[in-house]
Amino acid sequence: MKRIVVVGASAAGLTAAEAIRRRGWGGTLTVIGAESRPPYDRPPLSKQILTGAWEPERATLRSLPDLARLRADLRLGQQAAALDVPHRRVRLADGTSIGFDALVIATGVAPRRMPDSDLAGVHVLRTLDDAIALRAALRAGPRVVVVGAGFLGTEVAAAARTMGLEVTVAEPEPVPVRRPFGDRVGALVADLHRDHGTRLRCGVPVRRLRGASGRVTGVELGDGTTLPADVVVLALGATPATGWLAGSGLRLGDGVECDAYCRAAPGVYAAGDVASWPNPQFGIRMRLEHRMNATEQAMAAAGDLLGDARPYAPVPYFWTDQYDTRIQAYGIFPPGAELRFVHGDPSDGHFAAAYGHHGRVVGVLGWNAPRQVRTLRRLVVDRTPWTAFRAAPARSPAIAN
Repeated sequence: MKRIVVVGASAAGLTAAEAIRRRGWGGTLTVIGAESRPPYDRPPLSKQILTGAWEPERATLRSLPDLARLRADLRLGQQAAALDVPHRRVRLADGTSIGFDALVIATGVAPRRMPDSDLAGVHVLRTLDDAIALRAALRAGPRVVVVGAGFLGTEVAAAARTMGLEVTVAEPEPVPVRRPFGDRVGALVADLHRDHGTRLRCGVPVRRLRGASGRVTGVELGDGTTLPADVVVLALGATPATGWLAGSGLRLGDGVECDAYCRAAPGVYAAGDVASWPNPQFGIRMRLEHRMNATEQAMAAAGDLLGDARPYAPVPYFWTDQYDTRIQAYGIFPPGAELRFVHGDPSDGHFAAAYGHHGRVVGVLGWNAPRQVRTLRRLVVDRTPWTAFRAAPARSPAIAN
């Protein structure tokens, strides 16, 4: 194996390249990135970058000297256009092609949009350039409507309220972050935002964007009301960036479908937001858009590529920061899971909870409770029976203060 190509130069792609070099592989390494910027971190985009607490350069993951030490052919600002698996070549949008012996696909996701989202004042937030443009728009003091109350939408709303702006969140579900956390925790997130002055319009679908003279003026809801807006942020989720893989022969469902070793085909791997794989820890196929997974899965894919042959079986970890609250979660949170508060009290703004599904503890959540949720993580790792867990004293050693 003389040539490895990594397509994608964000957290997963960069980690894969670094892991390959760290293991001593000395062949030709090419990293292809659609953005012209050096690799940067995405979680700060909806928080520190948006509010201006950080300058954009602070989100950069590696300095130029660090990137040089990778000894990689770093092709930034170049878009992958097609993959020829039998002939082991990646074709770029400029018509050139690059051969490979092994390939790591780490192209991430693309934000969903609405009709008329090309109106001035309508923003999505995926890239650093998106964050810079949205921050400039927010500094003008506009009325803001965020469409979508998942993690990204609620983080953007919190950032805008922190800047003192008038903010409304429109969400068709009855509460924010209902997926994955369910109604009870979603109601607590709704209360958190209301307590900070954010207006919520939940349980009503969004019908369309309204505009005049090429600029957005509001968001029309399914009940006929219109939310006036100078800036609209679309936080409608994302779709895996797999369009360039059409006709490649790879299985493309909800992302690039891999086996438990992150292999999509012999010598072809996927990692990060774009990858779907069966997680042996939970016995289900999953695709994760979490920062920690981008790093961990990229390391696993690189390891298998170089001979490790270990199934990738993580307990997912993710977090969100909103106002003075940090919510941390380990595991999975399937629809219909049973919820039990096991530490603290939601009314105090400090608690931990466990989720049970099919007779096992499958997820734990901490609300301003980092130490407790780290302890509870063991219940997910060990696949603790839900009945045994429910029978435990409220302050057993597993969940002690």
